[in-house]
Amino acid sequence: MKNIKLIFSIAILSIALFSFTTINTSTKYKCMVQMTNYVGEGAYVVISLINPDGQYEKTLYVQGDDEEWYNDITEWWKFQGKVRADIDALTGATISGGERAISVIQIEDSKIDAGYSIRFESAVEDQEYYTKDVQFLLTSESVKSKTEGSGFIRYVRLMPN
Repeated sequence: MKNIKLIFSIAILSIALFSFTTINTSTKYKCMVQMTNYVGEGAYVVISLINPDGQYEKTLYVQGDDEEWYNDITEWWKFQGKVRADIDALTGATISGGERAISVIQIEDSKIDAGYSIRFESAVEDQEYYTKDVQFLLTSESVKSKTEGSGFIRYVRLMPN
């Protein structure tokens, strides 16, 4: 009898626990970054999720894996330097002038059409830093489109993976 009561109690607790849990689904997107034909070192590019208030919410990807230079991406570093999120799995090599890189980023479906933006920051050693080289609202249309850059990035193209 005690076993039945225990099993019944666990079942009730499980139902209560899972009824208040929301499942966040997300989608993977191929993200192609095409650089302008600049001269110089490889660019560090940071891809971030920006909340509706214009604040950093999450780092989605970093092109450039030498942490020594992360503080050159000053606006992002103000966020990343404080939270110290583990971004090792989200990094790749820098991208040089004229090159392109394709990475896969993951975005929660609830962030689409909800006022969130995606920001691409770029910096090259001994050259400029562009806080908003590319930035656009995350909408059902923009996650499968091409957006022009204003600095080292010529354009960015997203497509569902």
